[in-house]
Amino acid sequence: MNILLITLSIILLSVLILEGSLRLFFGLGKRPIYIPDNEIGYLLAPNQTVRRLGKLTIINQYSMRTEEIESSPSNDTIRLFFVGDSIVNGAWWTDQNETISALVKEETEKKLSQKIEVLNASANSWGPRNQLPYLQRFGTFDSKVIFLIINTDDLFATKPTTLRVGKDINYPDRQPILAIGEILEKVFYRDPKIPGMDEIVGERGDRVGFNLEAIEKMKAIATENKSQFMMVLTPLKREMNPEPRDYEKVARKRLQDWVNTNNVPFIDFLLIFSNQENIDDLYRDHIHLSPLGNQLVSQKISELIIQYKNEHLTI
Repeated sequence: MNILLITLSIILLSVLILEGSLRLFFGLGKRPIYIPDNEIGYLLAPNQTVRRLGKLTIINQYSMRTEEIESSPSNDTIRLFFVGDSIVNGAWWTDQNETISALVKEETEKKLSQKIEVLNASANSWGPRNQLPYLQRFGTFDSKVIFLIINTDDLFATKPTTLRVGKDINYPDRQPILAIGEILEKVFYRDPKIPGMDEIVGERGDRVGFNLEAIEKMKAIATENKSQFMMVLTPLKREMNPEPRDYEKVARKRLQDWVNTNNVPFIDFLLIFSNQENIDDLYRDHIHLSPLGNQLVSQKISELIIQYKNEHLTI
């Protein structure tokens, strides 16, 4: 009996030590949580602070990856509003100070010698039709520049849906009971058959047209609120090996024609990335950027903003 108790005690102690270590050293057991939204599809739940594998994530009262803000900036501050998907958000593997928006703030403040505030409204897999209702609901927060950053896949993004939240492991709606349980969840996870998702993924019609229409409405919101609308397009890694697919070329041209017609300041990183010595160094996977990729994108965005500031003294 004593041996059994000792064995159980050792097992329990080992589990407690493992659980505590996973939480203390790896940040497991607490993850960014999503909430469903019938118009936007989903949002990161407001007022979260999470640190995983040493990377800090702060979500403010408006579900932005930004510290808590006032509704309007102070008079001596230039406010820049970044809108995007996981590339802009950075996800849990990117520290709060290493996101594209944070790097732009650091670079532009240094060059302009003026206080810069950045807002970052973004979430994994958001497309233009997620981003538009966000701006329609929350507004522009008196930002001088609205910066929409999309990747090539976003041109084909489907309509907003709440279906993934709480069912797909990448969109959790609650914290795990145990950090150990979170590991087991990942090990044994299988993509669920979510009722209704096939219809969403297989959405018919002119998706590129739908998303360009959403982008045009975002520009209208910016204009109505006296904000300058700017855009960035980042490529998938395979688009440079050796070039985009035919349907991607068509979609890219439609976007380029739209920005030309509407005089939207625009950076397409396809050629910029293609001219780098080692393209693999710019990516962490087929779509998400590495720290080096984030730095290159933020550098070019900062140059555009500084150029615009010098040409339009009222920014």
